[in-house]
Amino acid sequence: MSRRFSPRNRAEPCLPYEKTLEVRDGCICLFVQRAARGLARRFDEAFRSLRLTHGQFSLLMALNRPQPPVMREVAALLGMDRTTLTAALKSLERRRLVEVRTDAQDRRSRRLVLTPAGRTLLAAAYPCWKAAHAAIETMLGTPRAKRLRASLARLAVDGEPATARKPRSRRSRTAG
Repeated sequence: MSRRFSPRNRAEPCLPYEKTLEVRDGCICLFVQRAARGLARRFDEAFRSLRLTHGQFSLLMALNRPQPPVMREVAALLGMDRTTLTAALKSLERRRLVEVRTDAQDRRSRRLVLTPAGRTLLAAAYPCWKAAHAAIETMLGTPRAKRLRASLARLAVDGEPATARKPRSRRSRTAG
């Protein structure tokens, strides 16, 4: 038999509401998540006419190299696991913007190839990114934008499992 909610039989919260306010007003993770969603909406709007999302643009840009990268390189660059990358590639493959090919030297590895259609779309998307990025950089101011990038890069590296990152030299660990 389930109990219906009413003000009289409401269970007391285990955690005081003040703690909720503390998290709402001070949690860096929450602030970064909200900012990321806001940025995503801005860039998604910038790419809308090209039927591209900010994530797809980042993925296509990660493939824009002289030699097609292997999946693990792209996953590391984008800060995602290979399963998530595989899922993200599906729609780009369906649109024939990307091809996944077996590596000639290591048949266990997959190379991600930007197709001519993918290169054309990426070239068309770049000015959209440039304009949206410039607007955000102007809003923040260049010095703040540089500090923000540095702080976010530090958080991204520090958030990786120890096995996924290259060991830092003793000197850089002690540097302030």
